Amino acid sequence: MLLEVDRLVVHYGAVQALKGVSLVAQQGEIVTLIGANGAGKSTTLRSINGLNHPRRGTIEFDGKDITNDAPHDIVRMGIAQSPEGRKLFPRMTVTENLEMGAFQRRDKAGMKEDMDRVFELFPRLAERRTQKAGTMSGGEQQMCAIGRALMARPTLLMLDEPSMGLAPIFVQRIFETIVEVNKQGTSILLVEQNALMALDVANRGYVLETGHVALADDANALAKNEDVRKTYLGEI
Repeated sequence: MLLEVDRLVVHYGAVQALKGVSLVAQQGEIVTLIGANGAGKSTTLRSINGLNHPRRGTIEFDGKDITNDAPHDIVRMGIAQSPEGRKLFPRMTVTENLEMGAFQRRDKAGMKEDMDRVFELFPRLAERRTQKAGTMSGGEQQMCAIGRALMARPTLLMLDEPSMGLAPIFVQRIFETIVEVNKQGTSILLVEQNALMALDVANRGYVLETGHVALADDANALAKNEDVRKTYLGEI
């Protein structure tokens, strides 16, 4: 098992954000978390990457307990995230933003290799490598945020709302890239409002409701589930 989250309980002050969330991701999988705003999806990712420390429960990655590890140690172990809202450095160029993703690395040959890989995945970034990130479109910035996470050479890539606010043509490109990155050997944990597209690319999915897992199944089965279709896929 690559990632195992077991009965995670997280509070923000007096508010209980996660109420015993459990999930697993195996090597090579795309696993998606879907649910309404406030369901606990982003909090789950923030707990895995070390930004939130749970009150109860455990997180194991590649056989190691990382429940209370620091974020920089978790990145070093092989988990990287493209955050909701992208959070690029707007006054830095595309290349400089990508280099920030590799800030803990010292293997220059490997970093060059990964930079080339990012430019191959996102040719538009190669064209804009000297452009300041803050002057690009939302879709281009999302590509840069994903590229920055890939520069850490993660075993597990976590994506938080990668399609949010993007034009349809960029949404399609982002999801094609998610599939390609996965084919190249990176496991993916995907939080996504666009449940239909998320379930289309994922192997398995979890439906979160107010801090707990309401449903867990193969992505195809969730996409056919009547309750999921009505609530998250906009069908009546």
